[in-house]
Amino acid sequence: MERLNHHVVLELARRAHLEVVGPPGCGAWMPDGAVVRETGSSGLGRFLLRAAWNAFGAALSRPLDFAFAGSGLVAPIVLIAARMRRARCVVYLHGLDIVVPHPVYRRVWLPLIRRFDLCLTNSRNTAELALRAGVPAERISVLHPGVEPVPVPSPDPAAAWRSHHGLNGRKVLLSVGRLTRRKGLLEFVEWALPGIVAADPRAVLVVIGDEASDALAGRAEGMSDQLRRAASARGLDAHVMLLGACHEAELNAAYQGSDLLVFPVLEVPGDVEGFGMVALEAAAHGLPTVAFAVGGVPDAVAPGESGWLVKPGDYVAFAARTLEALSPARSVSAQTCRKFAGQFAWSSFGMRLWDYLGQIQRR
Repeated sequence: MERLNHHVVLELARRAHLEVVGPPGCGAWMPDGAVVRETGSSGLGRFLLRAAWNAFGAALSRPLDFAFAGSGLVAPIVLIAARMRRARCVVYLHGLDIVVPHPVYRRVWLPLIRRFDLCLTNSRNTAELALRAGVPAERISVLHPGVEPVPVPSPDPAAAWRSHHGLNGRKVLLSVGRLTRRKGLLEFVEWALPGIVAADPRAVLVVIGDEASDALAGRAEGMSDQLRRAASARGLDAHVMLLGACHEAELNAAYQGSDLLVFPVLEVPGDVEGFGMVALEAAAHGLPTVAFAVGGVPDAVAPGESGWLVKPGDYVAFAARTLEALSPARSVSAQTCRKFAGQFAWSSFGMRLWDYLGQIQRR
């Protein structure tokens, strides 16, 4: 979400004078000419209060044409700031900011989100969730997140990454993302990985990502220990590797040095996979994905082009599809993956964003 909102800022700054209310340190990433009001982020309540103070100050300081909320969480603040100046207001919805079960959020935030002039959603699934939440259909538009084009890489970083982690000669199944229940890794280790390893003992699951606390749901998962215990109970200690968080250069090398991205996302009440950005990033590096067709993931994975989609919860089929994807005869190539990802270039994202803004301005 942070990267997505950063690109929203970059695209808006191309054609408009911009004032940004953001977290501490965001000013270093802002384009030239943008006015930045940094907001303390110690605790959710304090963050919202200070964000409101800065947003209302920005609204009062000059005429305003548009007010843009980077997520549903800050929608009330942006809506009020827009109304102070009779400006149009836009919110970008990601999925969780529609379905989160907190009673105060549902009674206060959702009614205000319905009043926005434009609700951009990151996938068709998120658009459907917004429609079910009462947002008028004519105010909903799908705007998929973008991805950076990745040149065909040199094999050296990938080879160095594999060698450093002792992965030479292994079939690397990569998972990237914060360790939350929704990502489905625990169930994958329990129900799919044993069959994969039995059929191909070279297979190893490499997990990049750290523990996460959900600011809205307020829970920490402790998923690392659960994954280790599950692997140990099934004799898979040598087939699960947890690398934690890593810097971008290592992540790029991991995409390039892996054989397949696995994305066994769960359908979790009160939670949702809004888009599946990691599958699109993998495709940009030429790495295909096997994923459950959950939430917004089908918008990020094109069967036969950038990977394969499996019926949610069917771990036998997931394991079979994974083994097929690891075989030399797989139908998806690095070239088809990159071609698919090329449709989501950030330049195209910016053109569609300004087109939507133009539409509500004309209305």
